[in-house]
Amino acid sequence: MLKSTIRKKILKIRGRKKNQNINFSFFKIFKIIKKNNLKTIGSYYPVNFEVDTLNFLNELENKGYKISLPVINKNKQMDFYLWTFRDLLKLNNFGIPEPEKGIEIEISQIDIVLVPLVAADSEGNRLGHGGGYYDKTFAIERNSKRPLLVGLAHDFQIVEKLEVNSWDVPMDLLITQSRVFLSEN
Repeated sequence: MLKSTIRKKILKIRGRKKNQNINFSFFKIFKIIKKNNLKTIGSYYPVNFEVDTLNFLNELENKGYKISLPVINKNKQMDFYLWTFRDLLKLNNFGIPEPEKGIEIEISQIDIVLVPLVAADSEGNRLGHGGGYYDKTFAIERNSKRPLLVGLAHDFQIVEKLEVNSWDVPMDLLITQSRVFLSEN
């Protein structure tokens, strides 16, 4: 199935399920963070019925972890900025909240990044909205220290197999409310 067809189908399902209370436990992710002594977390600000990370990020911030959010730059890549719940956000051209200002943090200083997605397969291949921002951002860092990439999805967002391009960056882990997939990449 074409990526555009999968994207359209999953986004339609996600929109229909927006009013359902889908429980997503971040306990598995917190165990990984704690076990590996990870201190700096990259995440996203949830929009369009993505897995909601805000309560989890607030909990992490209250426990002393550093949180960072992406800002799309002119090169169609993302820069990450340290962010707290007291900091202002602004909407980017896609309607996604980004830190208004702050301290930029190098990708190599981030320990783990929670990544939104439209669909994924059990091998960690991810389908986003089609801009390639995560792929461009993390592909550049392949020869440097790259953070652990953790895709967050609802069970219905897992598809049998995604078409993979040479520039696609797979997730190291994919976590849904009922399963964990470990990538072999």
